[in-house]
Order: sequence, then structure tokens, then C-alpha cells
Amino acid sequence: MKYVIVDANKMRAFGAYLGKQLRAGDYIVLNGQLGAGKTTFTQGLGQGLNVSGSVTSPTFVVSRIHKPRSNDPELIHIDAYRLESAEQLMDLDLEDHPNSVVVMEW
Repeated sequence: MKYVIVDANKMRAFGAYLGKQLRAGDYIVLNGQLGAGKTTFTQGLGQGLNVSGSVTSPTFVVSRIHKPRSNDPELIHIDAYRLESAEQLMDLDLEDHPNSVVVMEW
């Protein structure tokens, strides 16, 4: 499928729509240039997954875990751009979070 999304509000809305469809164990990899809307999309996912707090870019911390408000999955948001090896990805211990949806920006 291909979607063309022309502004930030529509990108957030699409993320929220998709977030309502996701289940624990789902992974999404986002690839795009700086300013492409990856974090904006993930903010919408957070709304759709009903996580608490605001979703911000994990650029300086590599990953953020956003807790759900109910029994929905938590959202793990990863900025893999800064990772230098597969070992660093393994160090995130994603297997310790089976009730999560993972979004990785690349």
C-alpha cells in the first residue's frame, strides 16, 4: 500500500487510525529524511494506542517507553539512526516488553 499524506494533522490522524489496529508484538519501521513526519506519525500512534503523556522524539535517549492508560499495549519508540551495531539494538531488551508495540525510526 502507498499513502500520500500532505500535512502534519493528517499524518497524526493516520497514525491514530493505525494505532487502533495494532496489537502487542507489532513492529513498525519508519524510514525517511529529517522532517518526513516519522515522529508526527508516532504521536498519532500514541493517541490510537491510548498511551499516557506526550510522544516526543527519542533522538537523544535512543528509546522511550510510553505507558498505556488502560490494558492497551505500551509504545516503545526507538531512534535507531544513532545505533552503531546490532548489539546496541539488542541492548534495548525489547523481549522484556512483550505487551508493546515497537516503532523504530531509521
